[in-house]
Order: sequence, then structure tokens, then C-alpha cells
Amino acid sequence: MIKFDLNEISDHKKFEDLTVSYFEDLKFEKGHNIIDVEVKPTGVGTDGGRDILVTFKVSDSIVTFERRWVIQCKFHNSDISTDKISDINIPTLLSSYMASGYLLVCKQKPTSKLTEHFEKLESNNGLKQKYIVWSGEQFKRLILVKSKKEILQQYFPEYFNYCITNKLFDK
Repeated sequence: MIKFDLNEISDHKKFEDLTVSYFEDLKFEKGHNIIDVEVKPTGVGTDGGRDILVTFKVSDSIVTFERRWVIQCKFHNSDISTDKISDINIPTLLSSYMASGYLLVCKQKPTSKLTEHFEKLESNNGLKQKYIVWSGEQFKRLILVKSKKEILQQYFPEYFNYCITNKLFDK
């Protein structure tokens, strides 16, 4: 049996591309209040803590509004600690993009110090902005639940072929 594994992703750029594809796919998902999703990758070079900027247009049945997220991807084979993001002033970064929150997407897990750091940042701003970390396991679950087969085919060809061969998509 072949497992769904982030190790099929070869490098940090592919991991960022996968994250971009995940968010771009959300605009096609049914049963939510998201009207549109605009996804802007940083591009090549120093990103200052921002790999991707995602803007959601959301409707609450009364008004349409935007919610913007700064997303940073960490494709490390070890758990992510505060030292991996220590050079980023996240509150200033969020302010400069007028963002609602900061999402850190990790290949592995965040350390407890990093999680605690994000909790402090969030409580210090009166819960106006959100600071979220997705572990690799969380991200994998989201990909499997919300993504189209094309994402699996493009980024996880070994797992996709296993699913096709064993007719797992039909179940």
C-alpha cells in the first residue's frame, strides 16, 4: 500500500506551488460563503515572510467583504521552531498587507514554543488578527478532503497512480 506522503514533493518551490493550488481550488468548492479567491505568490527571491498572499471575497448574505491572509511555507524535514521565523516581524507584515491573519504551512510539525508564540501574538492584538500553523499532517488531510484529483495527479503522482490502479477514487 502506498501512503499519501509529502515526501513526494521534491523541494520548497513545489511545496509553495502545492499550497497555491490548494487555495486556488477553494474558489470552486461548493457549500461555503467564499465568492472568489485571489492567490498571489511572491515569486523568486527574498520574500520577507510572505510566500503567498490570499484574498478571499466572502458574503455573509448581507454584505460582501474581503479577508486577506499572508501565507508562509516551510519545507523542512525537521519540526519548525521560532528560530525559523525569528527574522520576520509578523504583526508589521500583516499591517503592511492589511491582512486578517498569518498562516504558516509546514511540511513537519510546529514546536510547542512556536505554537505558544503564535498564541501570544494573537492574544496581544486583541484577537483582531489570527496566527495559525498547519502541520504537514493537517495540510495533507485538507488536501485529501478539499482538493480535486488534478492536484493529487500533479503533486503526488505515485499516490495518484496507486489510487487509480486500486480504483480508490470510485469508492
